[in-house]
Amino acid sequence: MPGTSTLLPALAWWKRALIAVGPVLFASLLGQLATYPNIGTWYAGLAKPTFNPPNWVFAPVWTTIYLLMAFAVWRILRAPADEAQRWRALGLFLVTLAVNAAWSWMFFAAHSPALGLVNIIPQLALIALTNTRFRRIDPIAGAALLPLLLWVGYATLLNLAIWRLN
Repeated sequence: MPGTSTLLPALAWWKRALIAVGPVLFASLLGQLATYPNIGTWYAGLAKPTFNPPNWVFAPVWTTIYLLMAFAVWRILRAPADEAQRWRALGLFLVTLAVNAAWSWMFFAAHSPALGLVNIIPQLALIALTNTRFRRIDPIAGAALLPLLLWVGYATLLNLAIWRLN
């Protein structure tokens, strides 16, 4: 395939894993810094819809999703792909990851469900686009992003309901 590179697929699996895990772990930790101090205080005082899950659900769900995101990136890094296509997909993923981390700061740290909505609606579109790009390179990588797409879709409805109730 023209433009196909063997540079990334030739990297040792553990190097690709570090490259895949690093940004995802950083985004997760950044989001947690904004979220955890506000769960027992500000968030606890908000009116929530009946479909709001208990707080303990979020950590295992997000841990699983972040692991799947890192796995998807690892698959993209190892896939034989046109370099331009690969870097566009990875660049879009990094933007999506940054927007995802920013949501915690906009919703939790800023105490603003409205700002959360300003973030999460375009975030959902970015995730869908990233999923499409990943799927074109590696269908398994695309499938690994589906839980993120579904969960953020649900979170969008939850964010909207919390905004309306408060």
